Amino acid sequence: MSSKHYFLAATVMAAAGLLAHPASAADKVCQLAIAGNDLMQFDKKDLSVGADCTQIEVTLTHTGKLPAAAMGHDWVLVKTEDLNAVANAGAAAGLANNYLQPGDKRVIAATKVIGGGQSTSVSFPAAPLKKGQAYTYFCSFPGHNALMKGTFTIN
Repeated sequence: MSSKHYFLAATVMAAAGLLAHPASAADKVCQLAIAGNDLMQFDKKDLSVGADCTQIEVTLTHTGKLPAAAMGHDWVLVKTEDLNAVANAGAAAGLANNYLQPGDKRVIAATKVIGGGQSTSVSFPAAPLKKGQAYTYFCSFPGHNALMKGTFTIN
């Protein structure tokens, strides 16, 4: 096939939707970073992403030295009105379940619980999130959410 015929064939196939296009070409991955320490503090009180994000990736770094069993941290995203219920239900779930009830549908996204010097990430689709809806992120380790929480916004 000559290059002219190949170009014509590719043009016809593209017009018919028969050529594969990488899905990632249209995706916009918004990456966020946050850190927690041994003083039960996140380094950020607010996180936000644009409404044009299709995927969100949050990386949590534990900048302290204490192990997960003593001073573990995670990053959990919920609708603000669900915060207390999710945190209370998760306290009984234990460290093995990252202090979240397994299958809790109110949890939008969550990392695992990590100890000092560790990092972890979570990726999740932005589509279910709505501009104007109040979202809160928090640490689900028992007692930590009183200090370790912040506002998550879709701009």
